[in-house]
Amino acid sequence: METMMVTGGRRLRGNLRVDSAKNAVLPLLAASILTEEPVTLREVPRLTDVSHMADILRTLGCEVTREGSGLRVDSGNLRGWEMPDKLSKQIRSSIFMLGPILARFRKATVTYPGGCEIGVRPIDLHLSGLRSLGVVIEDEGGHIHCDGGGMHAGEVHLDYPSVGATENVMMAAVLLEGTTYIHNAAREPEIVDLQRFLNAMGGDVRGAGEQTICVRGVERLRGVTYTPIADRIVAGTLLAAAAITGGEITLERAPVEDMTATLSKLREMGCAISEEPGRVHLSAPGRLRAFRQLQTQPHPGFPTDMQVQMLALLSVSEGTGVIVENVFENRFAHAGDLNRMGARIIVSGRTAVAHGVERLCGAQVTARDLRGGAALVLAGLRAEGITMVEHAELIDRGYDHLELQLRALGAEVSRISG
Repeated sequence: METMMVTGGRRLRGNLRVDSAKNAVLPLLAASILTEEPVTLREVPRLTDVSHMADILRTLGCEVTREGSGLRVDSGNLRGWEMPDKLSKQIRSSIFMLGPILARFRKATVTYPGGCEIGVRPIDLHLSGLRSLGVVIEDEGGHIHCDGGGMHAGEVHLDYPSVGATENVMMAAVLLEGTTYIHNAAREPEIVDLQRFLNAMGGDVRGAGEQTICVRGVERLRGVTYTPIADRIVAGTLLAAAAITGGEITLERAPVEDMTATLSKLREMGCAISEEPGRVHLSAPGRLRAFRQLQTQPHPGFPTDMQVQMLALLSVSEGTGVIVENVFENRFAHAGDLNRMGARIIVSGRTAVAHGVERLCGAQVTARDLRGGAALVLAGLRAEGITMVEHAELIDRGYDHLELQLRALGAEVSRISG
């Protein structure tokens, strides 16, 4: 078990460069097996989720090597279509492998994926989308057996704009003869990035970022060297860290065009923000003001992955604010830990009401998922005394040594192992 020890009371200030997005890198790694030629992804952060995905690729026969800040994937000797159970259960994004494996072998066997316990997150949308492409699917003993011998292009209608389902269908369809339409597609920036990646490999995909995506099948894809988009959630978390401490921060390589909802709420809380392409500067007041309400929604609405960080900010803001979680049902699990630190948060179902307090006190708290763990670290930055965030290894799933990034801004944060 890893523990983050945070000593509060320091005002953060400084400059940082934003890493590539975890939620972009993982589907791109999966898509790398769509070609037998080598693929290189540049500026890939050192995350446990990335390491797990690389291990899955190696188990299937790929050669995956770290080259400086990048990853090189050579799937020329790919031989497996059966996903390893243990590795698949460690990472939710293992399900992204389903579409590419079917595209490569026309068959696949996968287990139900793991990941953070933030909600049910069923994969039925992934499976129904693939069925629309002619895949025959059977569920037996916790394994999903897929027969793609009769795969064909087609019309896919998603009941909900699921990011993962949209990406899986895109990858499954890119090598199919004919044209596939994905209706009610997710519109997240990571979908657009996957489209750019597939097209850089020689694919013909259009419409990402809109409600309907058109995938015209091609015979083959080629290798490519590609830089994934920057991480809007990491950028938002770092801005929130400066905001909760009354600090000042400049982020380079910031995907400001994808952060409108987050920047809007930070401005509503009293932060002065200036932005230009690839750069954002935030200066926070001594005490934030509460926003009246925040509701999470699929993009371009407010991202669920930033909700709990905003709850931490709201807990020390002047006034009362409401957060409604519309995406995942277990995203308020850390409200109790914030209350242990002195916050006044009342949770009822998918709604949390926070009555801002002037001070938090350091306490021993527990990270239960990736984003919640980061939010507890943010609260610790503002709290008086020392905050111990247990199970900080969960934070490593989406942040490349968060403690080092915060220390570069003047925070007093250290990591304890064991």
